[in-house]
Formats: sequence, C-alpha cells, structure tokens
Amino acid sequence: MTAHSQAAVASWLEFWSADTAIYANARHKELHYAALARGIAEHAPSKIARVLDHGCGEALSAATLARGCGALFLFDASPYVRSKLVALFSDTDRIFVLHDGALCGIEDASLDLVVAASLIQYLSQAELRALLDLWRAKLKADGALLIADIPAPQSTAVADALSLLVFGLRSRFFVAALLSLARLYFSPYRRLRRDVGFSRYSAAEISALLGRHGFEARILPKNIGHDSRRLAVVAKPSGASKRQVQDFGDCAADGLALAVPSCKETR
Repeated sequence: MTAHSQAAVASWLEFWSADTAIYANARHKELHYAALARGIAEHAPSKIARVLDHGCGEALSAATLARGCGALFLFDASPYVRSKLVALFSDTDRIFVLHDGALCGIEDASLDLVVAASLIQYLSQAELRALLDLWRAKLKADGALLIADIPAPQSTAVADALSLLVFGLRSRFFVAALLSLARLYFSPYRRLRRDVGFSRYSAAEISALLGRHGFEARILPKNIGHDSRRLAVVAKPSGASKRQVQDFGDCAADGLALAVPSCKETR
C-alpha cells in the first residue's frame, strides 16, 4: 500500500495501514525492532514463556525473540501490518499472528508476559483502561505487563525529531533521518497528533492508572528503545481479584481496534 494523502487519513489506524515516513529507511526500521526485541527478551521469564506483543508493528526481530520463549503471539490492529506479519512469519516456529483483533483464542490467566511498546500514545485514556483490563485477564497471577516507549508530558514533536536525528547520527542514517522528517512534516502525522491526540504520561500518572486496574507498577531505569527520554514500566497483577473483562466486541482505539469478535491463528 502506498503512502497516504494528507486529507484522507482520519485515524491512527489508517495512518499505520500504509507506508509511512516514521522510519527513515530500512536500517532505521531494523535497528528499531532489534532494540525492542532485546529489551523484551530481558523480561521474558523463561524459555517456555507465553508472550503477547500487542501493537507489535512489523516485528522484524520477532524470530530472534521467539527463540527465547515458548510461544510468541503477535497482534497488530492494522490488516496491512498483519499481512506483512503473516508473510514474514508463516513458517516460523513458535510465532502466532492473531487476526481480526482476536485475543479470544488466548485463555485467561495463560500469558507470562504482555508487551505494549510504542502503543499507548496512540490510545485515549478510556481505550487504554479497557486494554489494561483485558491484559490483566489474560495474564497469569505471576505474569507481567511491560509498557515501553511512553512519551512524557513535556514531550514535543520537535524533541522527538531531535531524538531521531541523534539516533540517525549515532547509527549512520542521519541524512535519511533528515529526509524522513521532511516527508513526515507533509504527511498526516502532525495533524493526527494535534487533532486525534497523542497521549503522554508521567511516571506517577502511568503508575496510578495501572494501580487502579489491578497492577503494581515499577518504573524501569531506562526505556526499551532508542529514545532515553521516554518511560518504560513493568507491572505485576496485584493481590486483588481480577476485574471482570466484559464484551470488547465493538471497542476501538483511535482505530487501533480492541475488537475481539473472532479469532484465528496463523503460524
């Protein structure tokens, strides 16, 4: 699918359902996913762990991550992204791509780790609250939720751009980063960030929100990913009984669908 026009895109789901200028080039994309996989692997509790990467994107390093766990479930709300995941991992052992937002095929209290990396900034707080309840239901009592790449309240588009340029300079794609920022300026990204929303949380805010949904949160000393200004948190289910997850069938997160009306796994 080709890049989208400025006027046509009305949601974050539509934005991520086409080629975007978020990644400067293939090297940038590969480094991004490799860093995420390394960070996630540090939190996989064992080589038999069942892990869900929710909002996984193209997950280019998922095969490496899967070698360190028992089963890796990948879910992205974009059908465009899911088609790439199926093409890339259909023959990869221990990787399962979840279709149609279908988490129903995963039993409650069966996951050791749920990961949401660079996801919650695209969700409203109401949508995040719904997901927290869903994730808690799927986690084992001793499981963990890892939320990473959380923008801080003081985060701005300019600061994000500078962070990309520093990453590009350090990782030998600086010129490509400059060009991608120019493309991004004329893409729907700025308008969506302004009009649809781009959620930010302080350490205290995300910890309090997790606490209200039955988690005990611990802010990590460093983010998972290249942007050290962003937050990462590990949350464990608290001793309180789990909140009941009701029907998520029609839920949508700024287009990043939470819907779970049906399920299908592709290996």
